[in-house]
Amino acid sequence: MESAFYIAAAVAVLATLRVITHTHGVHALLYLIVSFLAIALIFFMLGAPFIGALQVIIYAGAIMVLFVFVIMMLNLGPSSIAQERHWIKTELWIGPSVLALVLLGELVYLLMVSGEFNPAMATITPKQVSVTLYGPYLIGVELASFLLLPGLIGAYHLGRRLRKDRW
Repeated sequence: MESAFYIAAAVAVLATLRVITHTHGVHALLYLIVSFLAIALIFFMLGAPFIGALQVIIYAGAIMVLFVFVIMMLNLGPSSIAQERHWIKTELWIGPSVLALVLLGELVYLLMVSGEFNPAMATITPKQVSVTLYGPYLIGVELASFLLLPGLIGAYHLGRRLRKDRW
C-alpha cells in the first residue's frame, strides 16, 4: 500500500511538472487532468473516498472542461487549424496516456488487494467532512472565502471590456 502511494505521488509530481513546463495549453491541461486523477487516487488510498470523488468530479471533470472550452474559444482564427493538426499528433499524447495507464493499473491493483481491512484507514463520510470544516476549522474556511473574493473581483476587472466613452 505504501508503494502505491509513492507511485501515485510520483505520477502527480511528474504530471504537474509537465503542466508547468509544457508550451501548448491543451497538452498542459491533459497533464493537469492526470495530476488531478493521481491526487484523487491518493485521497482514495488515505481513506477519504468522498474527497477523492469530489476531486474527480469537480476538478478533473467540470473545471477542466471549462478550461478546454476557454482555450477553444481563444484559438479562433485561421491559425487554429494548424494548431489542431499539431495537437492531434500521437507522440504528444503518449506522456499523459502512459501516466494515466500507470494510475489505472495502480487502481486496479488496489481494488483487487483491498480485501483486508485496515482499521487505521476508516472511511470518512461527507457528514464528518462538513462537521470538521464548519466546526473547529470554521475560521479557516471563512478566511479562505475572504481570500477568494478579491481574486474573483480581480478576475472580473481584468476580464471586463472598457468602453471608449467611460475612460
